[in-house]
Amino acid sequence: MARDRSQREDYVTPLRRLLVGLLCLCLFAFFIVWRIDNPRVERFRAKVVDHVVPNMDWMMAPVTGTINLLRDFQSYQRLSEQNQELRSELRQMRAWKEAALQLEQENARLLDLNNVRLDPKLTYITGVVMADSGSPFRQSVLLNIGYRDGVQDGWAAMDGIGLVGRISGTGKTSARVMLLTDPASAIPVVIQPSGQSALVSGDNSISPTLNFLENADLIRPGDRVITSGDGSVFPAGLLVGQVAQDRTGRLRVRLSADYERLEFLRILRHHGTEVINDQGGLIVPDPDALTPRGRPQDLELSQEAAPSDG
Repeated sequence: MARDRSQREDYVTPLRRLLVGLLCLCLFAFFIVWRIDNPRVERFRAKVVDHVVPNMDWMMAPVTGTINLLRDFQSYQRLSEQNQELRSELRQMRAWKEAALQLEQENARLLDLNNVRLDPKLTYITGVVMADSGSPFRQSVLLNIGYRDGVQDGWAAMDGIGLVGRISGTGKTSARVMLLTDPASAIPVVIQPSGQSALVSGDNSISPTLNFLENADLIRPGDRVITSGDGSVFPAGLLVGQVAQDRTGRLRVRLSADYERLEFLRILRHHGTEVINDQGGLIVPDPDALTPRGRPQDLELSQEAAPSDG
């Protein structure tokens, strides 16, 4: 048995050496062939590469898939970042759009105020509406101007088109405007073209009522309603609205002022009309300005009037 084992070992060792030698010889030949600079050898190397390299694609498939997956993930990450940036810009654009719309509305209100034609004798001051009364039983708004700006109780308040109300209370930097829709509001008006006088009384509705009409038959829906100036409260000729008729047949006033968007109000400085209480004297012509012919006549009239005075 010892002899057989030694013979087997002697048989394997030369065979292993032979295989190692052949492998080294093939590698050396492959190295020599790969390093030879010859057109024929170059074509041979190209054919070997064409047959061997494509067969290695299955080995590169996992690596290629992994690389593509990483590239897709990076692309998705960039898209997510761009999406967030676009959303942020969109929010900013919406905020800018809202601010632009508000500025456009304020500009329109101010343009309306500037286009109103008023009596040149009347001066005014414009205030911003800060808040309303917040009560269904009291219709009023609060302005950011007060007696520091010269505002007085009773002055008329207008928006860009028509009369809104009157000052019903003043502070140093604020003033309250009682709207025409307030139940405590009642203003004298004239209805055109009939010239009928009436009283516009608020009743907590958007269309105040017309009371104390002289002749309701002369009034038609659509007639123009303006202030009459009676009572020296409001200047005459301020636009209030148009006559309208409700379902019950009662006459009301469709106000020209836009009560849904009261942002700026124009306060008219009106100190009332001058009332003459003293009786004026008779203006006698200058005697020097009379003709000579007229002077004896005047003397005769004075002599005839003398006995009657006595």
